[in-house]
Amino acid sequence: MDEAVQFRDQFNSDLRSAIIDCERQLHLAYQPIANATSEALTGVEALVRWNHPEKGKINPGTFIQFAEESGLIEELGEWILRQAVTDAANWPDLRLAINISPLQARQKNFGENIIRTLKSANFDPSRLELEITEKSLLDGDPVILQNLKYLRKKGAKVALDDFGVGLSSLSHIRDIEVDRIKIDRSFVTASTSEKGRALVQAIIGLAYANDISVTAEGIETKAQLEHLRQVGCDEIQGFYLSRPLSVSRFIRWRERGEAIAESDPETGAAPDDGDQADVRHAMAC
Repeated sequence: MDEAVQFRDQFNSDLRSAIIDCERQLHLAYQPIANATSEALTGVEALVRWNHPEKGKINPGTFIQFAEESGLIEELGEWILRQAVTDAANWPDLRLAINISPLQARQKNFGENIIRTLKSANFDPSRLELEITEKSLLDGDPVILQNLKYLRKKGAKVALDDFGVGLSSLSHIRDIEVDRIKIDRSFVTASTSEKGRALVQAIIGLAYANDISVTAEGIETKAQLEHLRQVGCDEIQGFYLSRPLSVSRFIRWRERGEAIAESDPETGAAPDDGDQADVRHAMAC
């Protein structure tokens, strides 16, 4: 058998085992989101982590892609949502952002399943924000649009993630009536230049003209934050605030304002270990 096929089959088998053994192998990390002006915490984004018993930490971008290709993304996504709302139930003042895969959103009962899970956990749908990328919407799949419309009707919010990376179009905003745009980190990095700042300001102006909130991702420096404040950005997210943290570490960070170490000893998260590649494919664990 071809080595690539063997590797894929073994990886998928390991991932299937991880989902079954989710309490030991899978966990969530949470990255804070804050008001750009006051820096007050407004929400968290849930991100999936897999600690393989033999291979150690697996890059999220790798295993989520395998989950999509193998059809395991639905099982993974269901576990992720259940765990995320369980954790976030302890933070009633915060919004919970979860990434969704287009493969999940194309399932006819996707919206109903999410609402059913929220009801069973007594979790207010208005606290949930579902993030989906522009690329996922380029084909205008009617099932995806219908599911998102249903979820918004039930009170959940929809965010257009990585805005500016794909073929940005007003039609996306018009068709799915998004509540938020998340500006891609590449634009944030360029915001310290005059041209870059003008581009970010144009994106924010576009959002406000359509009554849409704006979060800027990948904020790493005070200078970037100041430039985003100047152009009227609503919220910020990135290492300037904190990298993704385990539940216990997030609680300590929030309650005591404890400084964040170079890596989270419980998640193993470090600035370059996959956080920035943390796929907008799945409802992050």
